[in-house]
Amino acid sequence: MVLVVMGVSGSGKSTVASCLAERLGWTFVDGDSFHSPEHVAKMRAGHPLDDDDRAPWLAAIGAWIDTQLQQRATGVVVCSALRRAYRDVLVRGRAEVRIVYLEGDRTLIEGRLARRQGHFMPAGLLDTQFAILEPPAPEENAVAVGVDAPPEAIVATIVARLGLGEGAPQP
Repeated sequence: MVLVVMGVSGSGKSTVASCLAERLGWTFVDGDSFHSPEHVAKMRAGHPLDDDDRAPWLAAIGAWIDTQLQQRATGVVVCSALRRAYRDVLVRGRAEVRIVYLEGDRTLIEGRLARRQGHFMPAGLLDTQFAILEPPAPEENAVAVGVDAPPEAIVATIVARLGLGEGAPQP
């Protein structure tokens, strides 16, 4: 099984996903590591990526997911995956790939971004992220979790909702 932790910038994807992977003993990878240097520079300069920019990034994350599944390995990957079409590239209808949507209030997330340092994604791009955000539809079988709790509580909620807790069979 591979979990794709999605949400807007500042929703806590990397923090929650790394804690989740550690709790489960699964491989963790941050989707930002799949961005090209040119795309990081574009975002750092305050310009949002377009779909043409995102295509190779999503393909690279999808290839990582494919490798994990082919090796019968488990993993947690961070990817904003803001649109349904982006998630479809990653999931491709496979039950062993699940979306975890970190949803949060814009004010809370703006506050987090204002305090964040050293990240290439400027707070000014948050509006563009919310503008394109398509929350997962019911048929996507995603797990939606609010981000107004500590990371450990969010992880516990995800584990419980996916049935991956103590005594549950591990994929």
